[in-house]
Amino acid sequence: MIYKDYIRVLNVDMASERIYIDERQDLMPYLGGVGVAAKLLEENMRADLPPLAPEQPIVFAIGAMETVYPVITKVVAMFISPLTGELGESYAGGRMGMTMFQAGFDAIVITGRAVRPTYLAITDTDVVFRDSRVFWGTGSGEVGRHIREYEQDQGSKLSIIRIGEAGENLVRFACVSVDRYRHFGRLGLGAVFGSKQLKAISLDGNRSMPIQNYAPYFKVMRELYKKATESGLMSKYHDLGTPVNVEPLSAIGALPTLNLQSGTYEHADKISGEEFASAHLVRKLACVGCPVGCIHIGSYRRTFAEHGYEYESVEVGYDYELIFSLGSYLGIDNTRDVLELIEEVEVCGMDAMSTGVALGWATEALEKGLVGLDDTLVDLKFGQSQAYRKAVRYMSGAENEFYRNLGYGVKHASSVYGGEDFAMHIAGNEMAGYHTGYAAIAGAAVGARHSHLCNGGYSIDQGLKDPDIDIDDMANAILEEEVERNLYNSLIMCLFARKIYDRDTVIRALSAIGQELTDEDLSAITKRIYATKLRIKKALNFDLSEVRLPKRFFETPSMHGKLDEARTYEIIERYKEMIAEMEAFT
Repeated sequence: MIYKDYIRVLNVDMASERIYIDERQDLMPYLGGVGVAAKLLEENMRADLPPLAPEQPIVFAIGAMETVYPVITKVVAMFISPLTGELGESYAGGRMGMTMFQAGFDAIVITGRAVRPTYLAITDTDVVFRDSRVFWGTGSGEVGRHIREYEQDQGSKLSIIRIGEAGENLVRFACVSVDRYRHFGRLGLGAVFGSKQLKAISLDGNRSMPIQNYAPYFKVMRELYKKATESGLMSKYHDLGTPVNVEPLSAIGALPTLNLQSGTYEHADKISGEEFASAHLVRKLACVGCPVGCIHIGSYRRTFAEHGYEYESVEVGYDYELIFSLGSYLGIDNTRDVLELIEEVEVCGMDAMSTGVALGWATEALEKGLVGLDDTLVDLKFGQSQAYRKAVRYMSGAENEFYRNLGYGVKHASSVYGGEDFAMHIAGNEMAGYHTGYAAIAGAAVGARHSHLCNGGYSIDQGLKDPDIDIDDMANAILEEEVERNLYNSLIMCLFARKIYDRDTVIRALSAIGQELTDEDLSAITKRIYATKLRIKKALNFDLSEVRLPKRFFETPSMHGKLDEARTYEIIERYKEMIAEMEAFT
């Protein structure tokens, strides 16, 4: 808590419908955000039980500077991933960080399975377990509208997080939708919600926090605001947003296309950020506490009845990851079809990247005769968006045995039907949209949550002049960034703002709100958090030596040409040696 010497934790037992609140001084050395969440996950998880066991926890935490500085907008969720069987870590913006702060909770720990479908209504004065059987089977957007009406929220201050059909059916990469356009996307938090019969959580609060030393706070606040709005460091995120990357990545051979059969997409110009903006962009939004506005909303018109000229306008959030996974990866060559696929995935409540990669594998498996039309139910072909839209519904609804297996992820599906060499996952997590080189692949393999955001390996690749960098230097660059990002994620800043929050600025910003830390203190915190993650992974029996990467990563040229498989494994092994002594760090 800001100006306090403790972390305030709300503990919720879904089975007994009981709560209790802890004020934990011992969590202060973890700063906030991912540090606090990782420690609470380590304390509460059951390594001897499967990821969807009722006893397994869901942990939410806000950052050490939540809401009081610009672009400090995120909430972290930590859990045992039903997709990979190990550490699950996901982030979302929107209003949730502000409402947790105003409700007075730094962290929330949820365990147990409700006796009936339930949603939690959390405020600064109460926690209510509401019967949500009427919402079960309802899409995530509709649930949000119903809850907002029931809770009588007139000012759109309430934050509502919820699952769709995919979470209810325990699709292992089901997501949790946050407010309207944000998500806890990767690694299957939605399935963990579904396993607890937890349909949604609404959060609200009226707690205020007056700034105690206004002069130093305002000085840092004004500096950060100017950096965010006037320096140009954030302008690309506001202008075209991350879709600006589509054409440049394709041009250098780094845009995964047609299930990574290529790194270049011949129709990249037709699904570029510029094309989306000119054809569909209707507004830009920001998370609470952010002056940038990087959320790009596209609109398209569709009919909702066969007769009578009945039309409706549909608004959909889009970004680079969605355009890659539901565009180039599936051979979709126009913006409207991409938006329609995004909307389908949104309604069903699944992670878009895992969904697109799963559909890419299924398409090729059908082409190669590993599965048949009696499995896929529709004729999946690259470029055919209507078939993919139906397949999304089948996957979220666990329509048959094939789609149930596909809903476990491509690692599992390929172990059942074959096609492991083109099932594009890294340690069980479907690949992200960057075929840039060694650091992207090795970085995701060694990353705590196997995400492109663990250590930004794709960015390391793009900054290399010599792709044949020494193995030790490559492993060390990945490790340094992995450890440092634990500082960003304990605050929790949007990673787009990492150039704004250099260490000196972080130290001054924390000091202005009552936390006196040195550069050495910050280094110790980052290592402490990372060591906690490593202990969690070890307890869950994860071993880097057992990671096996699909052959296609080494068959399809990256931006640095074809990658050497043996060299990639050497980087991973060197990284393993480097972290061997870190688990004991306290």
